[in-house]
Amino acid sequence: MTFPNPVNDVATRLTASVVATIGAVALVFGQRWLVALLAYGFVARALCGPRFSPLALLVTRVVVPRLPFSVRPVAGPPKRFAQAIGAVVTLSATVCWFGFGLGGATDVLVAMLVAFAFLEAAFGLCVGCKIFGVGMRLGLVPPEVCAECENIWLRLPAQP
Repeated sequence: MTFPNPVNDVATRLTASVVATIGAVALVFGQRWLVALLAYGFVARALCGPRFSPLALLVTRVVVPRLPFSVRPVAGPPKRFAQAIGAVVTLSATVCWFGFGLGGATDVLVAMLVAFAFLEAAFGLCVGCKIFGVGMRLGLVPPEVCAECENIWLRLPAQP
């Protein structure tokens, strides 16, 4: 199973807005069970991209095609890493709540998720992508994982 590369930044930002909204609803109304749904979505997107995520499928196949925005391609590997971070956070929150009844720990994790998803949705600031970039600069992520990330000049269209 592969993760798309590149991905449409419009779709990732819309997905992040729904994630932020669901997370905020979980916090404000004490509906911590919603975190398990978020966890499923993050795991599905981290493993396969939008293929098995109902939210991502809705966004990529129904919503985005009807919007007046052009496709904005961005590198896939940092976005996949960000989805994996979301999976770890939401799975941890799910275990905290359903496994141990730790409402406070669950709420802290969900609040962190909401903040990161809001930054992505509102400003295009992907915290997971920034961490990925630091990993590349430190040599923790090999350059061949994301050639576009290693050399920003690859993002420019070829000159005639």
